[in-house]
Amino acid sequence: MQTPSQLHQRLNNRRFTVANNAQGLSGSGTVFHYLVEGDAISSTYQGGRIRLGTQVGRVTGPDTIELLFQCLTLDGELLSGWSRGTVGLDVAGVTTLSFVWGWLSGATGGGESSYVELAECDNHS
Repeated sequence: MQTPSQLHQRLNNRRFTVANNAQGLSGSGTVFHYLVEGDAISSTYQGGRIRLGTQVGRVTGPDTIELLFQCLTLDGELLSGWSRGTVGLDVAGVTTLSFVWGWLSGATGGGESSYVELAECDNHS
């Protein structure tokens, strides 16, 4: 289990890409950039089918977060939703994110998705 400061170190100013998101819009071309200040979380994301997206949320436990997200797609769709996630580590020590999520506006349904931190050399591209 992580402390809030460890969660901060794992997310703050880090970039993530999709590992698995079969029911969602974000895909392999989508990059999420997270910022953490205290228990407040924000992020921007774009790429793939997402023209522009933002998230706002909070730390809910030692390794858990909850977020609200909104995005504008390349097709001009405006969508929003919620997610509850867990911050973890894979066997190589790379930070992972796993979410359960659902749409609030613009679409129906939801699903589960997972993300992996981009390698440091990829963070500057």
